[in-house]
Amino acid sequence: MPIILRQYWVQLTSCFFVVLFFLAFFSLWRDKNRIPELIMHEHIQQLQAAFKDIDDTAGIINFEHQQNYIDFLNVISFEGSELGAMNLADPSAWNGPYFHDNPTIQEVMYLVVHTKKGYFITPGPGVKLANGKQIGKDIILDYNADIPTMITDPDYLEFEGKALATPLEIKHILSKTSIPELELLNE
Repeated sequence: MPIILRQYWVQLTSCFFVVLFFLAFFSLWRDKNRIPELIMHEHIQQLQAAFKDIDDTAGIINFEHQQNYIDFLNVISFEGSELGAMNLADPSAWNGPYFHDNPTIQEVMYLVVHTKKGYFITPGPGVKLANGKQIGKDIILDYNADIPTMITDPDYLEFEGKALATPLEIKHILSKTSIPELELLNE
């Protein structure tokens, strides 16, 4: 191959890689708001599956607070019936750990939130969403929060058709005040 063709080949190859680099950079820059939401959606699906398994095997009785940090799914074994803020009917059936590290987004743990419409897995306080809203500041997750509506509204907890929160389906859930004996156990 003549020297002149080799020079053009090297320049053409170099230009190709430079263009490829800029396309990759532009793609990442354009999708920078999508990536955290996609990760959040994936984490919430994984958490929902873990809690379903926990409820199926050990039976979730209740959660201690209105907002409960999910900081206990990396536990191998424990004593008693409480694990973090969660109370189990059969703690000996615990199959943990469910995660090597508890999932976080923007260095904030996820929550199990109790509302009058049930229990939900949501991002934790301080998490900033792609729509510019912040959990705990612009999106209040108190007992009266209508999370089922929020997960269908892009101004709240929906992103490109994906819910950023999910209901927590629990078969055995009891409130602290529903059974007097259970109320005594929780004190």
